[in-house]
Amino acid sequence: MRGDVETRMRRLFNAPPAEPTGAERVRSILTAADSMTVVTDEGCTEVSRLDSTGGPERIHLHPPSGRGADTEPEPGAAPPVRATVEFTDVAPAPVRDRVRARVVLTGWLLDSPAHAATEGSRCMELSHAVLEREGRRTTVGLEELMDAETDPLAVCEAGMLTHMSDEHGDIVELLLRLVKPRAEQGIRRVLPLAIDRYGITLRLEYDTSHSDARLPFPARVDDPDQAGERIHALLNTARHRFGRNRLLSDS
Repeated sequence: MRGDVETRMRRLFNAPPAEPTGAERVRSILTAADSMTVVTDEGCTEVSRLDSTGGPERIHLHPPSGRGADTEPEPGAAPPVRATVEFTDVAPAPVRDRVRARVVLTGWLLDSPAHAATEGSRCMELSHAVLEREGRRTTVGLEELMDAETDPLAVCEAGMLTHMSDEHGDIVELLLRLVKPRAEQGIRRVLPLAIDRYGITLRLEYDTSHSDARLPFPARVDDPDQAGERIHALLNTARHRFGRNRLLSDS
């Protein structure tokens, strides 16, 4: 029985890590975002979180209704304005190069009395989204974006990673044993970079460079309460691998 478990775990860590799709990443970034930048022909404006009640302006996202620059606005409403809304995904832990991804939404801003929940609110009818991550750009269509699931860890990820970084460096070092191929000498620091329903990503920092290592969970997370179980499964595997990791002891 134990041999079967070890075989399955070897297959797991040798397989390509499961990761969120581009659409899932965009949905999760939007859900967790604290702020955004609205760009129109008139310039850039920083606005508050989508569901904030304390900021001067709020944006509500909607599918397109067919209205555009050539469409007559509703009575009492300003004409639609072509705009982009930009989000920056920043790593919670103090790693090098903390920007993990950028999302740009393209569409029309509507100053619509029919949709505005409160004074100062505006609606944005989406055209598409662009995800920029690891030097690559991925276009996500509206239908794909609307069908994607938001990661269940999106809103609690920052707290989880900050707690792990500040209070549980021993866990991070233990997880380092699972990096394949095994990390080389010269690592100065290891921090948790990201966690999602499919796995956790570590950032390995060297003197003048860094690299990332993704560790897949044995099963995906469907509820935030399952995250601890998945991490403990990784830790149990790490404890049975090799001796004590000495990579950080020489730093």
